[in-house]
Amino acid sequence: MAAPGGRAPAGTKRFISGVVEGFYGRPWTMEQRTELFEREQKWGLNTYLYAPKDDYKHRMYWRDLYTAEEAGQLIALISAAERHDVEFVYAISPGLDITFSNPKEVAALKRKLDQVRQFGCRSFSLLFDDIATEMCAADKRAFSSFAHAQVAVTNAVYQHLGEPETFLFCPTDYCAAFCTPNVSQSSYLHTVGEKLLPGIDVLWTGPKVVSHKISVESIEEVSSVLKRAPVIWDNIHANDYDPQRIFMGPFKDRPTELIPKLGGVLTNPNCEFYPNFVAIHTLATWCKASADGSKSNVERAGLQKERSDDTGGSSYVPGLEENPLYTAEPLTLDDLRLLTDLFHLPYEHGPTAGTMLQELDWLKRHSWAVAAETDTTAEWRCRAQQFDAICEAVVQMFNRLSNAPNRSILYDLYDYICDIKSGVGLAQAYVKTLGGESGPSAQRMNDDPEPWGFRGGLSGEIQRMLPCHGNRDLFRHPPMTVVYSIRQYSTKDKLEVLRIFREMQSVGEGKAPPMPQPPLLCDCLAAGEISPSPQCALVLEDDIGMCGYALALTDAKPAATKIQRAVSASVFKDFPSLVTIQVLPRVTDPSPAKRMIGQLLSSIRSSGSRGVFCELRRDDRRMCDFYTKLGSFKPAQIAGLPQDIIAMGTSL
Repeated sequence: MAAPGGRAPAGTKRFISGVVEGFYGRPWTMEQRTELFEREQKWGLNTYLYAPKDDYKHRMYWRDLYTAEEAGQLIALISAAERHDVEFVYAISPGLDITFSNPKEVAALKRKLDQVRQFGCRSFSLLFDDIATEMCAADKRAFSSFAHAQVAVTNAVYQHLGEPETFLFCPTDYCAAFCTPNVSQSSYLHTVGEKLLPGIDVLWTGPKVVSHKISVESIEEVSSVLKRAPVIWDNIHANDYDPQRIFMGPFKDRPTELIPKLGGVLTNPNCEFYPNFVAIHTLATWCKASADGSKSNVERAGLQKERSDDTGGSSYVPGLEENPLYTAEPLTLDDLRLLTDLFHLPYEHGPTAGTMLQELDWLKRHSWAVAAETDTTAEWRCRAQQFDAICEAVVQMFNRLSNAPNRSILYDLYDYICDIKSGVGLAQAYVKTLGGESGPSAQRMNDDPEPWGFRGGLSGEIQRMLPCHGNRDLFRHPPMTVVYSIRQYSTKDKLEVLRIFREMQSVGEGKAPPMPQPPLLCDCLAAGEISPSPQCALVLEDDIGMCGYALALTDAKPAATKIQRAVSASVFKDFPSLVTIQVLPRVTDPSPAKRMIGQLLSSIRSSGSRGVFCELRRDDRRMCDFYTKLGSFKPAQIAGLPQDIIAMGTSL
């Protein structure tokens, strides 16, 4: 086997290495393909497989010959590949509607390939991927299986073309996931291995269509069945299946020990041409690597172009007190590293993106510490500041890329970076709000957000309705979905409610001995000194145990008497009932508490009460924030309240 990228010695086949343009979507332009050949030659890759799914005459109208204009373009393209020492492989996909047993169909296929051969092409490929496997009645009479039909036509075409040195066959079962029951027992693959002429290479994507990893053992297994080393059609950077994703991470998770086990590797990268620099360059590096897996650094080339000295603008110079001319900052190497981190690979995020997810998760789970004034508070604010700096780096990268003189790559990336910038902005604002900041920079989503403030669309709505949605999120340790249960309080819950009450009282202590504080009306209710009213007490449980409570008195006067608090009769007239609610810090989802307070208010209303109030300490920002965001509770003016206590009430 020849060394990757080089010319093969006489009598041996060279290792196929390069790019397959095999995605669904807008094909690359002739200019982009020519630029690709230049890069391949520079980096030591040797092959280009022409297989754009949306070239009608490649797939849907495969029988139709090329017009004179189309022929001229292909001739120029084939010549360009030859000038750059790149083997041009013309692929055709007749599997949508070919009748294998009809000689006229086979003749049409040969005629089409003969035309391309006249253009100067010497290498070919027959693709039978992504097609229905049910044969028509005529083919069923002529062939014992689908594999026999494909192999018969492929062998005939291969021989008709004079058995070219490079001839690739893509099976319908082109990955292990498609094989029935598995690779080693696949009758389809065994037929291909036994009947396909030995000079024909077989394309293979690995364990899956988009394979996370490809092991030496898996290649040895399929090679044994196919009786030849496969050529990998690698979809690791393909993004035609998801218009919201693009992959700019390196070619990885394919050990270099694979090289002597393969006939070659072709990457089928992103639909957008210019962002494929990393994908193709790192494939070239991999092909050159020895078995020790050595790698080269990702270069910056191709992402920036020098500005022309001719700006095409005027020579206007602003006056002394006028606005200075805007000067766009150039992209930095850190910007490009950040870009590839944000748009990495199908099965993993880059380091910076992973850090953002981990930090946002931590900041959300520990938001209770903001008002607690503990050692965790200082850590929270430090990590929030670091998270904000990462978000700002994303924004600045977006701004610099938006002003980059290389507009081609900007237009390829614009939709993706806009989407990321928007999501990062929402997260940045959310963390600022958790930290108590206000103002336009910390706007949070509400019940009626602007359309740019959320991710919508029919596809997203449908996915959220399906089971297991999100089980393939790339955040490896996301906060698990917690199942909370709300039930009626019973006397056996008294000690657990007291435990939660005391635990939440101690939050914030530790820096200095706490000063004596006047009691709240609800303290005697939570401490068990007064029992809640019937049907007006709920507890919250998760998989660990009790984690919250909501208690009420339809008549608050006994609580006032208990703590000897003088409350005017007018207050009890407007707000005769008292409510208290508390949840432990591990409950980061506000929904269970909102459900409890909703049920409680409904029960209090059923008792005939016209209003309910609660008392809170001014420094308990967590619960003050909770009642404020409910929307229905407003500050209540109650004379004689101790200085550090506030009251909030709502009419029923």
